[in-house]
Formats: sequence, structure tokens, C-alpha cells
Amino acid sequence: MHVYKKVLTALTLLGYGITVYAQVTKYTFGERAVIAISDTGHTIINRNIYGQFAEHLGRCIYDGVYKDGKIRIDVVDALKKIQVPLLRWPGGCFADQYHWRDGIGDKKTRPETVNTQWGMVTEDNSFGTTEFMQLCKLIGCEPYVAGNMGTGSPQEMKDWIEYLNFDGKSTLANLRKAGGQTEPYHVKFWGVGNESWGCGGRMTPEDYANKYREFAAFCKSYPGSPLQKMVSGANADDYHWTQVVMSSIPLYLMQGIGVHYYTTVDNEFGHGPATGFNEDQYFKGMKNALEIETIIVNHAAIMDRYDPHKQVMLAVDEWGISLAPESGTNPNFLYQQNSMRDALIAASTLNIFNNHCDRIRMANLAQAVNVLQALILTKGNQMLLTPTYHVFDLYKAHQDATWLPVKLQVPNYNYQYQSIPAVNVSASKDSKGVVHVSLVNLDSHQSIDVVASLGLTKANTITGQILTSAKFSDTNTFEQPDKIKIVSFSGATIAKNQINVTLPPLSVVMLEIK
Repeated sequence: MHVYKKVLTALTLLGYGITVYAQVTKYTFGERAVIAISDTGHTIINRNIYGQFAEHLGRCIYDGVYKDGKIRIDVVDALKKIQVPLLRWPGGCFADQYHWRDGIGDKKTRPETVNTQWGMVTEDNSFGTTEFMQLCKLIGCEPYVAGNMGTGSPQEMKDWIEYLNFDGKSTLANLRKAGGQTEPYHVKFWGVGNESWGCGGRMTPEDYANKYREFAAFCKSYPGSPLQKMVSGANADDYHWTQVVMSSIPLYLMQGIGVHYYTTVDNEFGHGPATGFNEDQYFKGMKNALEIETIIVNHAAIMDRYDPHKQVMLAVDEWGISLAPESGTNPNFLYQQNSMRDALIAASTLNIFNNHCDRIRMANLAQAVNVLQALILTKGNQMLLTPTYHVFDLYKAHQDATWLPVKLQVPNYNYQYQSIPAVNVSASKDSKGVVHVSLVNLDSHQSIDVVASLGLTKANTITGQILTSAKFSDTNTFEQPDKIKIVSFSGATIAKNQINVTLPPLSVVMLEIK
């Protein structure tokens, strides 16, 4: 038998009171949903939380953003639409075998090298520094370059920064100018190594901290190009790594420290499938994805001990769901389909990032095109937008807005003997005073009704958009590219100073309140 519960709380939005009733249809007793949003926020949701990642891996670069010697304008236009603020390159694991001089100058004379990290394929280096900077300019985003600490030297890293950023007369600046770029590129974000605990050198944190201090000493800020140096951070819950680097590296030598976290759905055969999965695999994926909040909280607590004023950002510069590559594709290329499950993971993760924006000021989804939890898939000259892409399209309203604190008491999504919170949310107010509230219902079966009663209010309108599908395993395909897409949301209304909101199962809803 269904049990209906009504619960009451108070919200403050835009300086006026909102009373919220949440009616939840569940099969268990004692469930309640309470959402309280305060207008006391002052922290900005940094736009770089919505950053992306493009590695020389599989078909991300070649066939992805770059085809037949040209940057793909269809991909550029799609990335511009969601206001991508930041793009990380050339890796990933590839970064620590990448020598930047291989990717400059005449493309016909660039050396052919072997990508030993991803499939032993030949890299012709036709996409290099110039092409990456052109891509960023076309998108309108900041470049984030991961420097080679693994097989490179402090001299090589120092030279690349000078080539990119020096606005004067030197051999390296002249080399850039000879390639057609008179003005410096003003690259701000600079990664000193990548996954140095793993593919970037198998270092201990002590080894890395010592090596970082050496390399970082030669990473110079040239006039007009202040450098933001990023520490290669921990793998998921390796808190010892963060403890060592925070205690060993002076704060003035770093502006950010990374952490990488991939959601996995493992089974006896390895990573779970990207398509055709069941509720057990869906639930496990969502449960594992939500663990990123615990990881953020614990790393941030360590950072707070050494950096109480939060000068150093925590950057989740690789995140997403890692699944089994699609059948019939090169397993080293990490090409996977993208489902409604992935969209819910993306939306929930971005809500978590927003709610920890005091410390999280950068994140990079892995990856932008054709790899892992991609925004875009390509096939020849065709291109499709994944459900994850549409989440970033919805959530772009949060970029550079003021975060509004949220308190939650939500019903659980119960599966067998386990449960996770069914609903998550984040909220912000933009420079024009417009409030955006992003709500996610992870429950695959139940709708959740929210009724928000308004007192005296300046709010005249509420509109909404929704991303949802009937099944968590639904995907967009080249035969049916718009199966999952953003549509107008009619489940939110204002009547007699009252907002009524219904969250369907498996849904991402963005409300706009004016």
C-alpha cells in the first residue's frame, strides 16, 4: 500500500519566505522530504567547475575535435552553446609522455611518435599547441595545460611556458611568432604532472612533493600571464597523498591541488556495461557516484588544516563514470555509450560541486568527445549530443552565480537492503537576481511532489526545463539522436502564492524563479 507523507519547512529565497510541503509517494513508513534554501549565500560558483577534458586518447582528438586536418566546427558550436569555460589538454596519462616541441611548426615535418599509454597507436602530432589554442579560442574557453613531469625536465616545462606566455623578445617567443602567433597565449592554468602516483611516474607522495618543488620553481609567471600552478593530486580516497603534499609544498608554490574520481560499476568481468544494464547496476552506479561528496569533504578537511583561508583550490580535474568499452571498438580507446544514468550522475555530481564551491573551484569531466562519459559522440561527419551534454546545458545557469545554501531531509531510494538519498539539489542567484534551482530525482520508480507556498514575494514567474527518460538505460544513438533531450517542464506552477513542483522518476529539473 502507498503511504503519503506531508512535511513542512520554511525557505528563504530572494529575501522572502517560502513554505515547502513535500508529498512523497513511497512504500515505506517514516519517509519525509524537506528542502530549505537560504538567501544568505556569498560564495561564487566558479564557472571553471564546468570545465572539460580532451586527451590524446582514442578518438577524442582525432575524429573528435579534429578531423582531416581541421578543427570540427560542429563540435566547437556545441561546446560554445553550453559555455564551456575551461579545457584541459593534452592529458591525462598522455601528458607525461608528451614533448611539446613535437607538436609545433609545419605539420608535414612534425615527428611521428608512439602513444604508449593508449593502444600503441601512431601519433602524427598534427594536433599540437597551436591547434589546441585555436580550439580554445573558437570555443571561448580558458586553456588548462598539463605539463610533462614524467618524461620531461624542468627546462622543457619552463621553455613551454615561455613559448606560450612571454610577450617580449627571446628565441622561444620568436619561435611562437614565426608560427603565426604574435601575441602570447596567456595560459593561466598549469598542471605540474598528472596522476604522478600512477601513470605519471609511480611516485610516492614524498617523491612527488620534492619533484614538484623543483619543477614549480621554474614555472614562471610572465608579465600579463600570472600562472596558476596545479598540484597532481590524489587518486580518489588517498588522503595520505593530500596530507603529504599539503604539508610539504609551501602555499605560495601552488594555487590548486587535484583529485581524480571515477565512478565504476564493477562485476566479475570487469567494468559494468554502458548499455543494457539492470537496476542493480544502476543503483550501484548511483551509490558509487555519490561517494564523491565524502571524498571532497575529507580532502578539504586536510587542506583546511594547512590552508584555513582556502587560498588553494581543490580541483576535481578528472571525474565521470568509467564503463566497459563498447563491443567492437578498440578497448584501449575507452569509447562508451552515454545513458540517462550518466546524466543523473553528472547532475548529482555538479550539485555536489556547487554545494562545496568554497573549496571546489575547478573540475573537468572526462572527457569531452568519444571517450568515457563524453558530452559528444561522433561517427564520421555525424555528431550527437549525449544526455550528459544536456545536463551541462541545463546547469550553465549556475556558472559564476552566487551559491545559495541548501538544507535537505529527503526520502530514500531503496533497493533491496540498501538505500541512497532519492533527491539532491543545488541553488544559485545570478547577477540579475534570478534564482536557479537544480533538482535531481534518482528514484527509478517514484515521483516526488513538492509544494512551495510563498508569502509576500517579488517572484512573479517560475519556469522550468527537464531532462528525463522512461528507462535509466535509455541512450541517444545516431539513429535516434534526440531520444533524451531538454524539454519544457510543466510540473512547476505558481497559484495563490504557492509553487507546486513534481519531480518524475529519473529526472533532472532546472527551475528559474524571477
